[in-house]
Amino acid sequence: MENLTYFLAATLKRLRQQRGWSLSQLAAATGVSKAMLGQIERGESSPTVATLWKIATGLNVPFSTFISPPEAEHPPTYDPQQQAMVVTPLFPWDPELRFDHLSILLAPGALSQSTPHEVGVVEHVVVISGELEMRLDDRWRRLKAGEGVRFAGDRPHAYRNASGQTTHFHSLIHYPHS
Repeated sequence: MENLTYFLAATLKRLRQQRGWSLSQLAAATGVSKAMLGQIERGESSPTVATLWKIATGLNVPFSTFISPPEAEHPPTYDPQQQAMVVTPLFPWDPELRFDHLSILLAPGALSQSTPHEVGVVEHVVVISGELEMRLDDRWRRLKAGEGVRFAGDRPHAYRNASGQTTHFHSLIHYPHS
């Protein structure tokens, strides 16, 4: 976990400096406070999945940029009592194919609201086990194991597990060419 925290801190700082941005500019672009961004860059704070989504969206980079260190560690352990959501990349980011393929565990009762991705992003969600409720265009839709949905990811959407069991789903996110 320490290596992942260091990787996240170094990646965030590198991306910010590549753009020539101050922490204030990064905060304005991501909607994450300057104080929190500074703590992440110094390795003093482990951001939530929702915060990482905001940062990735604000920087216009794939989500997996922050969670796929070159020398991948053991898969994260998951304790639904401690973590509402765990995201694990299934395939590394491929700049030619331009997609993230993520495996996501959502704890019972958990809700994750996603800020819109960049214009043109298309997301595919397939439930592996359990049930997932998704909010798209202010309407909730229930998906069971084996069911999926494809949608424009450039609008607000949310994931909710209203059941008493952990929900496991995959998210394949296609990013448009700039």
